[in-house]
Amino acid sequence: MNKQPDVQKLKEIARNVRIDILKMLTAAGSGHTGGSLSSVEILVSLYFYKLRHKPQDPSWPGRDRFILSKGHICPALYTVLAYAGYFPKEELLTLRKFGSRLQGHSKKDSPAGIEVSSGSLGQGLSLANGMALAMRLDKKDARIYCLMGDGETHEGQVWEAAMTSNHYKLDNLCAIVDFNKFCIDGRIEEVMSLEPYADKWRSFGFNVIEVSDGHDLKQLMDAYDKAENCKGKPSIIIAHTIKGKGVSFTENKCEWHGVTPNKDQLKKALEELK
Repeated sequence: MNKQPDVQKLKEIARNVRIDILKMLTAAGSGHTGGSLSSVEILVSLYFYKLRHKPQDPSWPGRDRFILSKGHICPALYTVLAYAGYFPKEELLTLRKFGSRLQGHSKKDSPAGIEVSSGSLGQGLSLANGMALAMRLDKKDARIYCLMGDGETHEGQVWEAAMTSNHYKLDNLCAIVDFNKFCIDGRIEEVMSLEPYADKWRSFGFNVIEVSDGHDLKQLMDAYDKAENCKGKPSIIIAHTIKGKGVSFTENKCEWHGVTPNKDQLKKALEELK
């Protein structure tokens, strides 16, 4: 089990990550604000507490693997990778620029630390299954983490992958759902209800861990520990989050799914965050 870090320090990292996400999205003029902001604590607690990784040796064979299945929220992942030391923070402002390594959906090894390319939703858990099986065949104790969106789990491939995770008893796999209750078309419950959501995953053979506040770093760290300690079945963490978390005018607003702040909105957001 990992040593518990200073939660206040992680909170400060999360606050600064939000600030840089908003700055880079405003500079780019395009991208996904809502889901990037809702996933911040999930990623901060993973990279600064649970994940075994070496930023100075990104291809270290003993590393855990992280798969971003909801690839459009890559501004959050890029920022956390920069704060973890994978590349200079100054590069964040090149998001979506021509020739930049930081494109609108994450691409393998661009920059180092990105394990897989993303794009079409619903594929991450299948990739995670393959990696988890490979680690088992190679007799390695590395763990695989896969972050999905709640709307993404409308995809049928997710549930085919869930059957596979259970069939092979992939206890080295931990799926995570950023359950912010919104997708691009509106509220999840109105577009296509997922309930009873936790029971669905249980029926597919998963060890289900619900985090009532997906922005509570301590709850998330405890959830990662519980998942790692579960043997004989795959785990899933359902993290209840707030779309657009941290800025009053973006929270729980569907219209901020794929819209970026303008300069005046950025100024207002930064005043709130600072």
